[in-house]
Amino acid sequence: MGDTTIMKVSSGRSPRGQMGQKYLASGIQVSMRLWEREPPGDAKPATVRDYETVGFVIEGRAELHLEGQMVRLEPGDSWTVPKGASHSYKIIEPFTAVEATSPPASVHGRDET
Repeated sequence: MGDTTIMKVSSGRSPRGQMGQKYLASGIQVSMRLWEREPPGDAKPATVRDYETVGFVIEGRAELHLEGQMVRLEPGDSWTVPKGASHSYKIIEPFTAVEATSPPASVHGRDET
């Protein structure tokens, strides 16, 4: 029999990372995190991560700068950041989004480097 573990995470009690993200459910290969009401501001510094990210905008607007491209993100949009791609975000309006990362960003300090 395979893994039958079920995980339920209440976002109200979720641990937070150093960048303000809330960590949601996490498995061996994928995890979720929530960015909630991120305030507008200057573009965040460009970063390269050791995981792939897909996300979905719940509210607000932002710009995703990825390897010389810029994509405007609005409610209902989804996006992908490939593993190893240089990218940054600029929040235009208070921004709420859910992201999934593979492998999990919250493991082995992947989010904090």
